[in-house]
Amino acid sequence: MTTVRGARARARDEVTAAIKDEARRQLAAEGAAKLSLRAVARDLGMVSSALYRYFPSRDDLLTALIVDAYDALGAAAEAALRAASPAASSAGAPATAPVTSGTGASTATRATPGAGASAASPGPAAPGASATPGAPPTAGASDPAGPQVTPRGRWVVVCRAVREWAKAHPHEYALIYGSPVPGYSAPQATVAPASRAAHVLLAVLREAHRTDGVAPPPLAADLRAEGERLAAELAPDLPPALVLAFVGAWCQLFGLVSFEVFGHFHRVVEDPEAFFTHAADRLGRDLGLLR
Repeated sequence: MTTVRGARARARDEVTAAIKDEARRQLAAEGAAKLSLRAVARDLGMVSSALYRYFPSRDDLLTALIVDAYDALGAAAEAALRAASPAASSAGAPATAPVTSGTGASTATRATPGAGASAASPGPAAPGASATPGAPPTAGASDPAGPQVTPRGRWVVVCRAVREWAKAHPHEYALIYGSPVPGYSAPQATVAPASRAAHVLLAVLREAHRTDGVAPPPLAADLRAEGERLAAELAPDLPPALVLAFVGAWCQLFGLVSFEVFGHFHRVVEDPEAFFTHAADRLGRDLGLLR
């Protein structure tokens, strides 16, 4: 009986994966607003009533795709940070410890899904890194395969991983950070996956704060209440000034990525790789992360 149940579970997983793969193909061809369960069923050779047993509605399918996209982006960011950790650099191989959000961190970052969501001690300088404070990294300093042990170096590596994932998966990126899907409201189930990449960058800040690798910017008097509220919600173990600056840097990071992925740098930025690396380094510098 256990063997039968296992076979049924595998079969269901295979059909679910096929449905989502076809839905992603339709996203690329037609966009999220035109995603149709009937069209997915037709192209898979299924009757629509059979598909409804897997995804009762279009919104359920959209939510599954959104969660998958956020999880894939978060996993890419986590892998980049593991590879750039001091332990990985000293050992010559990626560290295996998972990235965690830290004690007291909220499970949400208020980075709500873009697809119509209404819900929910500094180490030695890395090879190739500039020794001048504030100077942007060279190519070697931002290579995810190379050692990254400085706070700002790790920040840049994670930012690059976000950009690289988005460029490799533009339609999934558009689903989570593009135009809202008419009639769709993302449920609470999307919040934790949406927070994964943010928690990776917060982990960079936590490590820097623990090892005196960050000098947070001053907190303006008129933003003190906002900074304290955000810190209480997102990262109670970090200074309010740093959390407030992080939220601004988070928004700017995805602005940079979105402009490139959606083609707004066309005939404007001719070397997007260098441009992004310098911009990400500048964000880290503005946060007070030390090189």
